Amino acid sequence: MIHFVGAGSGAPDLITIRGKKYLEEADVIIYAGSLVNPELLEYKKEGCEVYNSAKMTLEEVISVMLKAEEGGCMTVRLHTGDPCIYGAIREQMDVLDEKGISYDSCPGVSAFCGAASALNLEYTLPNVSQSVIITRMAGRTPVPEKESIESFAAHQATMVVFLSTGMLEELSKRLMEGGYSKDTPAAIVYKATWEDEKTCICTVATLAETAKRENITKTALMIIGDAVSHGNYDRSLLYHPEFTTEFRKGTLE
Repeated sequence: MIHFVGAGSGAPDLITIRGKKYLEEADVIIYAGSLVNPELLEYKKEGCEVYNSAKMTLEEVISVMLKAEEGGCMTVRLHTGDPCIYGAIREQMDVLDEKGISYDSCPGVSAFCGAASALNLEYTLPNVSQSVIITRMAGRTPVPEKESIESFAAHQATMVVFLSTGMLEELSKRLMEGGYSKDTPAAIVYKATWEDEKTCICTVATLAETAKRENITKTALMIIGDAVSHGNYDRSLLYHPEFTTEFRKGTLE
């Protein structure tokens, strides 16, 4: 059996109970060494084989999985955050499907959730934004043309931008071309939930200069939108005394 496990956003105690259990039981662990906190490997049992996929190709990863399966071993494929976001898991699962090998997926705390916790941020403030767009800039790995930063910016929703720290001048330009004003609140969160986490509040126009000043060049995500300022939102109807729900009667009824 192969378990795809979300390692969480960084802090070793943010892995799920299920994910920790799989790590403790695994005979083989293949972990994304470029971003997964190595402290998580302390959960492994004695004799567990560990491979760092940062130095491996897809074919090499699959080869390790197949060898483990042939030996009757249990494998954990440990991905950063939640594997469903920029995890490159589908291509692995497709090969396993072709070979009739069983697998499952254990969710993890994504960096965009870790970043919100670092800022005590609610992405979906009433009458400010009720949608969160998760995306990234096109770099060496392309992005579909229909998913341009400009097209998403036109919605004025809360936007979380991964994998783009080295392109912040271009990001600002495209955000403003799409419809965000230069003064729109923004934040940069470096290594969310890690011990050396850093948060910076800025604006759309000052993303690049803020990152330069704070010496942030990678391993960060950007949050764009009025939700960053925590202000000018409506009170939640769910907890309003006048609002009737399934569980209580409102004063206006």
